[in-house]
Amino acid sequence: MKAAFLPDRGVVKVGGEDARNFLNGLVTTDVTLVRPGLGRFGALLTPQGKITIDFIITEAPADHGGGFLIDAPRTLAKALADKLGFYKLRAKVTVENRSDDLGVIAIWDGEPSTKPDLSFADPRHAALGWRILAPEGLAPKIADLAGAELVDSAAYDAHRIAAGVPCGGLDFVYGDAFPHETNMDRLHGVDFDKGCYVGQEVVSRMQHRGTARTRAVRITLDGAASAPGTAVVAGDKPIGTMGSSAGGVGLALIRTDRAIDALDAGTPLTSGGLAIRIADPDALRAAPKQPIV
Repeated sequence: MKAAFLPDRGVVKVGGEDARNFLNGLVTTDVTLVRPGLGRFGALLTPQGKITIDFIITEAPADHGGGFLIDAPRTLAKALADKLGFYKLRAKVTVENRSDDLGVIAIWDGEPSTKPDLSFADPRHAALGWRILAPEGLAPKIADLAGAELVDSAAYDAHRIAAGVPCGGLDFVYGDAFPHETNMDRLHGVDFDKGCYVGQEVVSRMQHRGTARTRAVRITLDGAASAPGTAVVAGDKPIGTMGSSAGGVGLALIRTDRAIDALDAGTPLTSGGLAIRIADPDALRAAPKQPIV
């Protein structure tokens, strides 16, 4: 079992008596179901339905001050806090960027023998294990109590990539991707029954009409990988862009219809002149949707 402090993650706290309803009217996940010890994956979208920031949200127990804690990209934590402050208007809500004193520890490849306060299973994919919100200085102690080896965050990134879970800023561009394109619908990040939230109409239309043609997919590499953002081409025709990679596995945003045509024609795929392959070609044709759990 392994544990890593994730320096690229921050924490935003939303408190106040209106916090639950306030957040539920804004984000893609059903905040009415969030409770201490449980995390849910979601995002704040533009009115046009594109992801401005994705995150995991949990509820803090009363002895930790209550409210909701949002595990989000650290570079965007202040912007998220500012955006929520903009939306709150007269709602009885407080918003704090807690990233200087509270961070995120991931534990995977096993069940922690001890689960500290503010811990919860990663709701996106069972392979990603557990998340614990705590100061960086407590990471060695938490890893020891959990029975895990403390490793560098790069090991977690490699594990995430192998699990096929995209990361904003590496595998897609914030403000330029729809939830379906980053597989949020398959990673339990969109609740299609909860009602209105910012961008909801566009996301629902894509779901019901099946119009998402671009998807984040796992790829395999024979050697080195091109940098994130490098074009993926079939022959000489662009079909997507490279994302993050590690250990011979990577992620790419791919136009599924063009990739299927290339596979059927036997056309090789490359990125930056380097050969790549779709790890699971069948997933391009009919990947099952996963329900919210």
